[in-house]
Amino acid sequence: MSAPEFIWNGPDEAPVTVLLAHGAGAAMDTPFMIAFAEGIADIGLRVGRFEFPYMARRRQDGRRRPPDRQPALLACWQEAIDTAGPRERLIIGGKSMGGRMASLIADEAGVLGLLCLGYPFHAAGRPDRVRTQHLATMRTPTLICQGERDTMGSRAEVEGYDLSDSIQVCWLQDGDHGFKPRKASGTSESANFERALSAIANFVIYITE
Repeated sequence: MSAPEFIWNGPDEAPVTVLLAHGAGAAMDTPFMIAFAEGIADIGLRVGRFEFPYMARRRQDGRRRPPDRQPALLACWQEAIDTAGPRERLIIGGKSMGGRMASLIADEAGVLGLLCLGYPFHAAGRPDRVRTQHLATMRTPTLICQGERDTMGSRAEVEGYDLSDSIQVCWLQDGDHGFKPRKASGTSESANFERALSAIANFVIYITE
């Protein structure tokens, strides 16, 4: 498999590089991905976004496809890590599926940290089929930014899961899977984005001290 192509933000000389992969249905240049790439770069980190093979093919021919099977997704992540290293200066993760795939390879890859933006703890409408077994033994320092009413893992659900002590969860007020709250909540999408970015900045300080 050839190395994925990256979109870069932030200074080349940054002490830490953050690699972000997209979710299952949207590409690396959505408003959500741009906001977090630029926001993390403003913290002073180098940020690289890339696409899995099925999404890169969609960009070429415009045809919608389901995600690649898990082995192909993990192989793509491995290529991304090998390209952007060194591993001890890499934080890997991304939106939903992108972050979940990163979580499956983080310990083995020996990276500095893991960042998940809306982790899919289970498929929407299927809380009985959780994706948490490996999270109970996760060794890599991890930050999960999660909307409180995420349909793939709400606060009430996640607080009942057995998660490793290496995992921190930043709860975003009334946020959905993309961190957007309801109007009646008294908060805003931009406020939740800022809260997530502040948590990311503190997380980086914590794991690099």
